[in-house]
Amino acid sequence: MSSSELSALSPADLTTFVATQRTAYDALKAKELKLDLTRGKPSAAQLDLSEELLSLPNGHTSAAGTDVRNYGGLEGLPELREIFAELLGVEPSQIIAGGNASLTLMSNTLINALLHGAVDSERPWSQEETIKFVCPVPGYDRHFALLESLGIEMVTVPMTDDGPDPVATAALVKDDPSIKGMWIVPTYANPAGSVCTQEVAAALTSMPTAAPDFKIFWDNAYALHHLTAAETKSADVLSLATAAGNPHRPVIFASTSKITFAGSGVAFLAGSVDTIAWYLKHLSKSSIGPDKVNHLRHVQFFKDAAGVRAHMDKHRAIIAPKFAEVQRALTDGLEGRGIAEWTKPAGGYFVSLDVLDGTASRVVELAKGVGVALTPAGASFPHGDDPRDRNIRLAPTMPPLSEVAAAMEVVVTCVLLAAGEKLTSGL
Repeated sequence: MSSSELSALSPADLTTFVATQRTAYDALKAKELKLDLTRGKPSAAQLDLSEELLSLPNGHTSAAGTDVRNYGGLEGLPELREIFAELLGVEPSQIIAGGNASLTLMSNTLINALLHGAVDSERPWSQEETIKFVCPVPGYDRHFALLESLGIEMVTVPMTDDGPDPVATAALVKDDPSIKGMWIVPTYANPAGSVCTQEVAAALTSMPTAAPDFKIFWDNAYALHHLTAAETKSADVLSLATAAGNPHRPVIFASTSKITFAGSGVAFLAGSVDTIAWYLKHLSKSSIGPDKVNHLRHVQFFKDAAGVRAHMDKHRAIIAPKFAEVQRALTDGLEGRGIAEWTKPAGGYFVSLDVLDGTASRVVELAKGVGVALTPAGASFPHGDDPRDRNIRLAPTMPPLSEVAAAMEVVVTCVLLAAGEKLTSGL
């Protein structure tokens, strides 16, 4: 296939091109495919890596001699907190271990801030006339859905290769006290794979904010999910914030959801010592302690931080070929056409694909027509509204490699056909 830009083709050649793509599309339709690239779930092969968890724990006594079957230990098992404190670059006193979902910790943090105010708030956030959050885009749809469910307005800034645009963010927050926080997926961001640099993190933790209790929700969901042997280290946001005189600004979230069992992992919340105390104070009214049996199970399985890293190497061996196949398909089918750009992440769970403006929804529709489910166009923007209708999130981790290859053939054909339709619509 020629790699010339579609916009450079003559009307006659462009009409022929569209006819060729429709023929290819009809051939794919005849295969009666049923493939899914919608959500970033671990595959069965990845889940199998943690099968030993089902036979653990051996015994029920913690290192301190505590019977983990009983009540107590609201902050989570100390030895598990020590392992993930090392991995996340915080002190054990700055981290708690909870249940299986970091999204629950995020929701609890927001709700507690609404009802009671944050650790450094003058009053509950719910007493403010308006509450807003800065949302880098493209971003994580579940973050946006959580804010929307709580009536929190969203303002957007571009997500760059180095993290959220710090200049655009600073401009928004310096004079608007209703902006109470922002989201960041700092390492291998969902969906762009961006990595927030130490310099950008320093700018965000030190920038003046009209709201004195401004928060950075630092969702480090993919901190350990490397696709290459070169492991990217997350910015040390807590130290940067403390040095800037804003120690309570970051609240860090992470989990083992894509490390062990997605439905039975452990979630973590980290922050200043005062933030941890604030969270535990409110948690104590609704819980007498997390699942410490599961905590001990994870401690015995991993043993230490090096054990977590070795485990993630096994994950990389399974999913890296799938990401390589996505890159191969996009490069072979779309490079040089002038109708698409895509990320080449060094980690995480997604590839972000930008197609010709105004065609993302059509690409998703076309793919559905031949049996390939893609994340809805616009999902990476607040309220599902991508103003340019161009972004599509690809999630290749769950299907087998052969299905990823088959699905990507469909994606490429649909991108080409949708672009051809768009360019010929004015002829």
